[in-house]
Amino acid sequence: MAQVLPISLEQLPQMLAVEQLAHPYPWDEATLKSCFGRFYQQLGLFDDDEQLIGFSILQCLFEEATLMNICVMPSCQGKGFGKLLLEQTIASLKAQYIEVLLLEVRVSNTAAIGLYRHLGFIETGSRRNYYHTANGREDALLMELRLHCDIQA
Repeated sequence: MAQVLPISLEQLPQMLAVEQLAHPYPWDEATLKSCFGRFYQQLGLFDDDEQLIGFSILQCLFEEATLMNICVMPSCQGKGFGKLLLEQTIASLKAQYIEVLLLEVRVSNTAAIGLYRHLGFIETGSRRNYYHTANGREDALLMELRLHCDIQA
């Protein structure tokens, strides 16, 4: 069974390998490394052999978080791993009393949009010509999830 755990900068080479396989226009090493600063959190998705097969990167400011990046190895996609990673990411944010999770997604990424909708994200807008494509640029869909935190006295 796959598990989701915090990851550290030492795992940057494995993150870069997953990133390069999972995205058509992957982040470079410097960009990934920049997401290990004060306001960032990273979670890794590990298979039974303790190999990194996916990760999420969050930027958290006060009561708001932005999902900066999430990816799963292509060979592991379509098997529920992305859902597991996102659910655990959301659970981590709820435990920190984060109120809202924001994200941007390619309008052509129907699988991701479907997952986000399934987990309760709503569309809040778009960014024109936000992402690079082989034929130019495409829009980003903006989505958000309101996180309900039960605070017990």
